[in-house]
Amino acid sequence: MVVKQKTALDWARLACDTLMNQYEPVKLPPADRWHYHQGVFLCGMYDVWKLTGEPRYFHYFKEYVDKLIDEEGNFYFARSELDAIQPGLLLLPLYQETKENRYKVAAAKLRHLLDTLNQTKEGGFWHKDKYPYQMWLDGLYMAGPFTIQYGQMFDEPELIDLVMEQERLMRKNTKKENGLYYHGYDESKKTPWSTAKGHAPEVWGRALGWYSMVTANFIEMLPEGHQKRAELKHVVKELIDALIEFQDEKTGLWYQVVDKADEQDNYLESSCSCLFTYAIAKAVNKGYIDRSYWANAEKAYQGLLENKVQLDEQGNFLLHDICIGTSIGTYDYYVHRDTSTNDLHGVGAFILASIQLAIGNEQGQ
Repeated sequence: MVVKQKTALDWARLACDTLMNQYEPVKLPPADRWHYHQGVFLCGMYDVWKLTGEPRYFHYFKEYVDKLIDEEGNFYFARSELDAIQPGLLLLPLYQETKENRYKVAAAKLRHLLDTLNQTKEGGFWHKDKYPYQMWLDGLYMAGPFTIQYGQMFDEPELIDLVMEQERLMRKNTKKENGLYYHGYDESKKTPWSTAKGHAPEVWGRALGWYSMVTANFIEMLPEGHQKRAELKHVVKELIDALIEFQDEKTGLWYQVVDKADEQDNYLESSCSCLFTYAIAKAVNKGYIDRSYWANAEKAYQGLLENKVQLDEQGNFLLHDICIGTSIGTYDYYVHRDTSTNDLHGVGAFILASIQLAIGNEQGQ
C-alpha cells in the first residue's frame, strides 16, 4: 500500500475526520452505547483537540457523551465490568471545561463501581463478573487512568494506591520470562486455558498494548516524588526492551501473538502495533527512555502506513488487519479471530500513536 506523504498530525486528523463524516457521534459502533470502543477512539480525538485546539473535535466527543447522559447525570452502563469505566476519561475534561454538574455525577457513578466489583482473594478486580477470579491486562487501562484522575480531581488521593496495587498484581501474576506479559490470569485455575500457574497461555498483542500504554501514562499521573514513579520507569523500559526484541525486522510491526512470529498462521496485527508505537514514543517524549528508541517508534509508524493504512477513492482513511474484541484463549483462538477495517480499537490506537509521533517530531526527537 502506497500512501502520500503526510505528517503524523495529518494522519490523526484524517482518521478522526473519516469516522466523523461516517457516523454521528452516538452511532459510532456499537451504536447508542456507553462503551470502551468509542471511548478509545474519542480519547484519541481528545488528544487531537488538545494539540490543535480545533473546536469540532471537542464538540464531537461532547455530543457522544451528551446523547447518553441526561441533565441529572443518569446513564445506562454495564455495572459488572471494568470496561465501562474507560469512557469516563471523557467526563473529566468535559467537567473541567464546562463545570456542568451532570458530568461530575456521572463520573462518580463510574468511580463507585470500584466499591462493588468482585475481587480476587489478593484484592484484584475481576475483569467482568462473567469471568470470575480473572484479571486481564486490558482492565488496567480500562479503569486505571480514570480512577487516578478522578481521585486527583475530587480529593481521593488513596485511589492512586488502589490502582498501583492492581498494576502490581498484574505484573506479579502475568509476567513471562522473556519480559512480555501473558494476557491475564485465573486465580481459580478453573478455566480451560489456564496454565498450572493460572496465567493465560499466550501473549496477546492488544492486551499487552493496553498495558504498555497505561504504564507509560501512569508515571506522569503520579505526584512528583511518588515512590512508584522510579519503579514504573524501570517497568516501562524493561517492557519496551522486550518488545523491541519481537519487533518485525522488515515492517517494524508486531504479531497478534507477539512472541510466536515463526508460526505460519500468526500475522502482523494493527492495533497492538499502534499501541506499542504509542508506548515507545510516549516514553521517549517524557524522557523515561533515551532518544535512541525513537527509531523503533518511527519504524513501526512507517510500517503501519506502508502495510496497514490505505486511502479509498474519496481519500478516506482505512486501517486494516485489526483484531476484533477478544477474550482469553489458546493460540488457535487468537490467530483465528476475525479482523476488520477501521474497528475503533485500531483507529483509536492509531490516533493516539500519531499524536505521540507528532509531539516527538515537534520536540525534535
